[in-house]
Amino acid sequence: MSSKLAAGDAMPDVAMETPDGGTVKVSDFKGQKLVLFFYPKDNTPGCTTEAKDFTALKPQFDKAGVALLGVSKDSPKKHQNFIAKHDLTTPLATDAETGGLSDAIGIWTEKQNYGRTYMGMVRTTYLIDAKGKIAQVWNKVRVKGHAEEVLAAAQAL
Repeated sequence: MSSKLAAGDAMPDVAMETPDGGTVKVSDFKGQKLVLFFYPKDNTPGCTTEAKDFTALKPQFDKAGVALLGVSKDSPKKHQNFIAKHDLTTPLATDAETGGLSDAIGIWTEKQNYGRTYMGMVRTTYLIDAKGKIAQVWNKVRVKGHAEEVLAAAQAL
């Protein structure tokens, strides 16, 4: 399943919880570019690599005037542990268990693994321009080289 949204669409403005107990929405970034990356679960191999890759490139995203925000359905407490364990500097947010942003954009969906069916996050990244419109979407992301590819697209925007 791919995102319901494409380049040119506006990202829904749904509040998500931050690890410190606050909230964050896409509209909080209006006037600057934003990379919104959705990933399945903290402390799993692919998700850890992706978060560490974005953290390693964060100074270059900052220099390009691009904010980063990683999103999963993990609890704020799990995010705190994930951040501490891997020295992440990329901000993270918790999407609501039901009715959240990932539900609204169609990337919280039924998945299958080893014959087991469950609900899960489809790894998807959005590059959002300073006006809040989606500039580019990466569906079903492969982690290797992804953060670098997103950085190049963000720098070109």
